Amino acid sequence: MTDLSPKQKLSWKDSGVRWLWLAALVYLVDIGSKLLVMNTMEYGWPNRIELLPFFNLLYVHNYGAAFSFLSDAGGWQRWLFTAIALGVCSLLVFWMRRAPASHKLANSAYALIIGGALGNLSDRLYHGFVVDFLDFYVGKHHWPAFNIADMAICLGAGLIILEGFLADKKKQPANH
Repeated sequence: MTDLSPKQKLSWKDSGVRWLWLAALVYLVDIGSKLLVMNTMEYGWPNRIELLPFFNLLYVHNYGAAFSFLSDAGGWQRWLFTAIALGVCSLLVFWMRRAPASHKLANSAYALIIGGALGNLSDRLYHGFVVDFLDFYVGKHHWPAFNIADMAICLGAGLIILEGFLADKKKQPANH
């Protein structure tokens, strides 16, 4: 919830929508990194670039969602994940529009999620899959590959959780 009554309106300048620059930055960095990977790396495991004893660059396609969820579902999942991304982004922009720009933690969290969701959505719509390339591992156990958009979404979700704890501690209403 916001601190506003339903009849109060914030100007675009004074609302959380001001934080959409962060969503645009996440989107551009994500798309740029994916283009760099696609244009400079060969696809697949044998072509990984070993950078650290626990980290590779690895160009792979993800036809599903997180951890390749529904990746072998036959194609319909592309449209389900598209609808979810558009719905979540719309809801977050709505909340940002109602929240004051001074609610930095909540607005930045929403912007990170929006930028990441739109980055992966662009991949889904253009390629039919999401480009992943960050491969962390311990020994022979690899975390599923992911990308900048995924990192932004996770960071944004973590900030929303943190903001919930901080709001409870200060006895303030939540910022959505």
